[in-house]
Amino acid sequence: MPTVSVNRAALFKAIGREYSDEEFDDLCFKFGLEIDDIVDDPDKGMTYKIEIGANRYDLLCIEGIARTLRVFLGLETLPKFQVLPAKDPAQYKLIVKPAVAQVRPYVVGAVLRNIKFTQAMYDSFIDLQDKLHHNIARKRTLVAIGTHDLDTITGPFIYDAQPPKEISFVPLNQTEVFRSDVLLEKYTQDLHLREFVPIIKDKPVYPVILDQKGVVLSLPPIINGNHSKITLNTRNVFIECTATDRHKAQIVLDTLICMFSGYCEKPFTAEAVQVEYPDGEKIQYPTLQYRQQETSVSYCNVLTGVEESAESMAKLLQSMSLSAKPTGPDTLMVEVPPTRYDVLHACDVAEDFAVAYGYDRLREDMHLPSTSTIGQEFELNYLSDKMRLLLSQNNYIEVATFSLCSKSDMGEKMKINLDKEPWVKIGNPKTMDFEALRISLLPGILKTVAANKHVSLPLRMFEVADVVVKDSCPIATRGTGARNKRHLCAINYNVKAGMEVVQGLLDNIMVALKVPFTEDGSTKGYYLEGKDYPSFFPGFGATVVVNGSPVGCLGLIHPEVVTSFNLNNPASVLEIDLQKVMEITDFGH
Repeated sequence: MPTVSVNRAALFKAIGREYSDEEFDDLCFKFGLEIDDIVDDPDKGMTYKIEIGANRYDLLCIEGIARTLRVFLGLETLPKFQVLPAKDPAQYKLIVKPAVAQVRPYVVGAVLRNIKFTQAMYDSFIDLQDKLHHNIARKRTLVAIGTHDLDTITGPFIYDAQPPKEISFVPLNQTEVFRSDVLLEKYTQDLHLREFVPIIKDKPVYPVILDQKGVVLSLPPIINGNHSKITLNTRNVFIECTATDRHKAQIVLDTLICMFSGYCEKPFTAEAVQVEYPDGEKIQYPTLQYRQQETSVSYCNVLTGVEESAESMAKLLQSMSLSAKPTGPDTLMVEVPPTRYDVLHACDVAEDFAVAYGYDRLREDMHLPSTSTIGQEFELNYLSDKMRLLLSQNNYIEVATFSLCSKSDMGEKMKINLDKEPWVKIGNPKTMDFEALRISLLPGILKTVAANKHVSLPLRMFEVADVVVKDSCPIATRGTGARNKRHLCAINYNVKAGMEVVQGLLDNIMVALKVPFTEDGSTKGYYLEGKDYPSFFPGFGATVVVNGSPVGCLGLIHPEVVTSFNLNNPASVLEIDLQKVMEITDFGH
């Protein structure tokens, strides 16, 4: 979770009250915050390092913390944020060119009018942008913020994408003109900016924001231009956020406006900027939208274990910056301000109600359950632990591999056509190694064997863990469209295949489960049924059948699969659906 450093004296002045360290720590605890550390800085004085919830973007600066605590203490009500018409609508526009679709397709903007900066406020303004960049903006990959002195530039503004060699400007805090590709090469050595360079470095075009005279305002997501640099003398601030995620750009912009519009001549107001897209779409920002969230009073009471009326609950929510009105005996209509993008569901309202009510008071009002039960270990986990012990006693080494894998590891390398498999794809994977959820434990074990080829043979490894498959049944998946299955997989990697080794392991497992071997294919007991699998050598594969149901497979791994994982010795493998075995045997009853 992010940590915000705030000067103690400045914070208490903003709150309007003085506290001892113990008293303020108690206040933070009641509100759901935590003081991570108290530092006596020779330059900045006594400083609190406050740990903030990752989804509370409104608490990432001293302005947000002070205002929220004042509301919590009943010293003020949350202000009403307003969007004012642009002073000059023809100038306050962001015109988006088609080429930006190749890099960062979205942009939002706003103007803070007649703001007065002090050094402390300026530092907080910059620090909040940095916190947002590393939090919701995911190190500028999703959103990049640019702030400019409006009086030094001329609208309407152009958001374009151009070849790197065609963009030249003086970057922030520099005096020399740089071409953008040369600048990025320079910043690969910069301690602060080098982590952002790969975001656009290899793109055919770079995003750039220009004013009407062709002055470069920023090269997002890397750096702003020096021409529009904000100083303590700046009175009008133009804010632009370029993004790959429009909604997150809106959150970032609204957060900046809500935190610093209080310093404007007309407090808590911002002037609108119109964004015009190539397809003719026109959107006005900032939105500063107040949303309505209907909540059941009984739902909140059940979750928290108390019994409060709608009127009492509405009053308590007021201290959490949520305006609420009873609309029925069991219904509250909650107005969610633009500072509270973390409120997504009625359960979020219930959580805020619990904080306002006081976590330290909940125990007094909790009721004993009407039934008495004795807890026990989850049956599937109990069986999994028994199998781990059994395989260890059979001289197999347990491994733990990633639940995520690459599409090629699971498909191409295993000679499996994934179009016929119920596999789950990861949206926006960070690397190619983690683009899918595994449907088998075998690829991970093969990669582990490949990483341990220096160890003397034989290598016998196993894993008992979950795989994930698609499932359309809403009950089985709880609405997710996918479900977990517990598998057991074991491998014998040696100079000889040794299929009898893994078959012997299967016999031991079935003995432990008290499932007898049957030769006549009856529905009581287990047997092997010959079958070719794409990952196994033809004629050397079999299906494991238990009580008439197929539960897994056993076989000699195909040489092409072996070499695709950089191995050079044969291997035999056993993989079974442990969860299904439990369900159809006496162990599960």
